[in-house]
Amino acid sequence: MLVDSHCHLDFPDFAEELDQVVARAHDAGVAVMQTICTRITKFDQVKDLAERYDDVWCSVGVHPHNVESEGIAAPDTIVALAAHPKVIGIGETGLDFFYDHSPRDEQRRSFRNHIAAARETGLPLIVHTREADDDTMEILEDEMGKGAFSGLIHCFSTSRELAERSLAIGFSISISGIATFNKAQELRDIAADIPLDRLLVETDAPYLAPVPHRGKRNEPSFVVDTARLLADIKAISQQELADVTTHNFFNLFSKASWPTN
Repeated sequence: MLVDSHCHLDFPDFAEELDQVVARAHDAGVAVMQTICTRITKFDQVKDLAERYDDVWCSVGVHPHNVESEGIAAPDTIVALAAHPKVIGIGETGLDFFYDHSPRDEQRRSFRNHIAAARETGLPLIVHTREADDDTMEILEDEMGKGAFSGLIHCFSTSRELAERSLAIGFSISISGIATFNKAQELRDIAADIPLDRLLVETDAPYLAPVPHRGKRNEPSFVVDTARLLADIKAISQQELADVTTHNFFNLFSKASWPTN
């Protein structure tokens, strides 16, 4: 059994065959998926999708790309929406200084509001960071000093320093199909050193399809290929990698229920 800890099943890419996508995931041994909210204004669609499938869970939050268009959600708003029984995480939130689709100060304020909501709800924070490692960690470390909260760096693809600082504050790290790319040796080297009890696996579908599917639309069933690579990197069996990352998911996202069959 595997878990795709981060995908976007509400995106239009899946609209025409969502049932088949979920069925293919189950057939591949991916028993649980978390579909991630990127806009508060789209939360009802995300929530409805999670309600439609027993083994699909969701988050609530505003992606840093969308902060300017969505506005900076107040912590109380995020907390209220997170009360839904299918919501198991806060985000994705964070900082993206590569595209700068939203002003950086607004991204920072949104990030801190999501952290406040994670702290209040006890739900883990799902962090996106791109070309913003120092700012991301300064905010996380500063906020951790105000009161503990849990979380993870999703789709990790950056520096060893970010990995070490994230682990030092108790965060987990989720690896995507990027690790399978030919030019990702540095990422594979970092992944080899991530403690097994802090490791999760994801697709970020519909983006970043792993080898051998690169160039195609990604989907949750493809998380198997990333997990296979991670098992090789860790020199453990694929079964052990699946068991460990699945337990890590449910330990972190503890509001989610284990599948019943």
